[in-house]
Amino acid sequence: MVKKLFKLINKEFHGVNEAALLLGSFTFVSQLLGLYRDRVLAHVIGPGPVLDVYYAAFRVPDFLYVSIASLASITVLMPFLVDKIHNGKEGKLSAQKFINNIFSAYMMFMVLICVVIYLLMPFLAPRIAPGFNSEQLSLLVTTSRWMLLSPLFIGLSNLIGTVTQLFKNFFVFSLSPIFYNIGILCGIFFLYPIFGVYGLAFGVVIGALLHLCVQIPVVFSHGFFPSFKKVNWKEIWSVIKISLPRTLTLSCGSLAFLSLIAIASTLKSGSISLFNFAFNLQSVPVGVIGISYSVAAFPVLVRSFSSKDMDTFINHVVGSAKQIIFWSLPVISLVIVLRAQIVRVALGTNTFSWADTRLTAAAAALFVVSLVTQSLVLLFVRGYYASGNTMKPLFVNISSSVATIIFAFFLIHLFKNDSSLLYWIEGFMRVHGVPGTEMFALPIAFVLGSVLNFFLIWTMFKRDFLKDIKSGIFKTFMQSFFASVSMGAVAYMMLNIFDDIFTTHTGLGIFAQGFFSGIIGIAVGGAVLVVVKNEELVDIYRAIQKKFWHSKPVAPEQGEL
Repeated sequence: MVKKLFKLINKEFHGVNEAALLLGSFTFVSQLLGLYRDRVLAHVIGPGPVLDVYYAAFRVPDFLYVSIASLASITVLMPFLVDKIHNGKEGKLSAQKFINNIFSAYMMFMVLICVVIYLLMPFLAPRIAPGFNSEQLSLLVTTSRWMLLSPLFIGLSNLIGTVTQLFKNFFVFSLSPIFYNIGILCGIFFLYPIFGVYGLAFGVVIGALLHLCVQIPVVFSHGFFPSFKKVNWKEIWSVIKISLPRTLTLSCGSLAFLSLIAIASTLKSGSISLFNFAFNLQSVPVGVIGISYSVAAFPVLVRSFSSKDMDTFINHVVGSAKQIIFWSLPVISLVIVLRAQIVRVALGTNTFSWADTRLTAAAAALFVVSLVTQSLVLLFVRGYYASGNTMKPLFVNISSSVATIIFAFFLIHLFKNDSSLLYWIEGFMRVHGVPGTEMFALPIAFVLGSVLNFFLIWTMFKRDFLKDIKSGIFKTFMQSFFASVSMGAVAYMMLNIFDDIFTTHTGLGIFAQGFFSGIIGIAVGGAVLVVVKNEELVDIYRAIQKKFWHSKPVAPEQGEL
């Protein structure tokens, strides 16, 4: 059985669709475990001061990870390792020295930064969550300090993950995020009842350690486990020069998200928790669609651009963009229509009230509007990375991140001083009378920033690569849009019909109502696509005929899982 599994993993893929479908399947499983983690948090703790502290405590460690640990990312290190290990008899020794050098520099720098942040946490906490009271700030300081071990371990796991990918051990690499969530769940079930919010932090640290440990035996078996050596700073600088623009791009997004959390801390208690629940829900389709297609396309884009095969480069970008649109618009339609059923099934338990459900559902529906733009940005950014241009994505992300923060402050000010717009949004989202709707400013600001991000990078990408080329993207958009509207309308009508058939007072009844409404809506949308002879639907059918599950999964970096 084990041999068959490894044989499955190491098979080559035949195209982007096959690889993306398989990667999306793996990602979906990982995302489901993340949703279960959120459900347990909602059940055991519920939105409120404690969970707000827990989510706020993630912000500094997460920023530390994307701004420091990502300098030694798989995307950057892999070309160095491949070049060295294939360099004759001395290749393995040269690659081992390179890993040791990166490991030594990483540990020295990361430990130093963690110590500095540890000492500065009492000064950083009021900036991270200005709306917290003194007790919450005290908890935030200690919880964040414990969580500083998390980016240290996951960054190291990402480093040795380069070795597991180099030797095609994709299976063990894909296990890391699963073990990470298992550690968090252990913290919720076993440590939270004893240590409170600190127990949740201990669970995160345990998860990060498991994230690392699951890969260690494989790295040892290849003789590539890193050790401390004298640092060759010239080599380190050559890596940093390549990875710095990408790291700064990620850091801008993390800073924008940190700012949204800071604003949420000044709103009704529980706003940070609900905001994170909604964001995590919308992250599922972003991971399954956007990351899957962009990661699956990246190796082809790199090879085609380096060989100056621009026709292949453009065809894969355009083809992946069409598939992203093809999948994203129906998901947007269904999430908006079935938002209450989705949230109630995923999170509606124990302390998670109906009011919490309505707010989270509305916020998730607002977030998911940007699914197309988020996913396409991931693709076009990788297109630029494949071409060796890392500065344009950096410029775009800085602009959109700053804009997101400005939008958030402006909308919060507007909602507090002029209730007419908020009143209209409450009516549109059907949440009149539910306290805490001011938090809608945050997902709206995120969506506006995402749309700006897409507009800027699409304008530049089209000018640089797609000028005077008939891509057919608009045709795909219109076909998928028409099918999605039909799908949403039918699903909405079926909700009203099934409301009289299934009881909505139980989780099973709510699930059945949403599931059957969605299935019938999807059937109608699929029929529309068949009638208009949608090419993307044909491509998916061909990928299934080729048995995409026999393809080799293209594993993304763990931060993207």
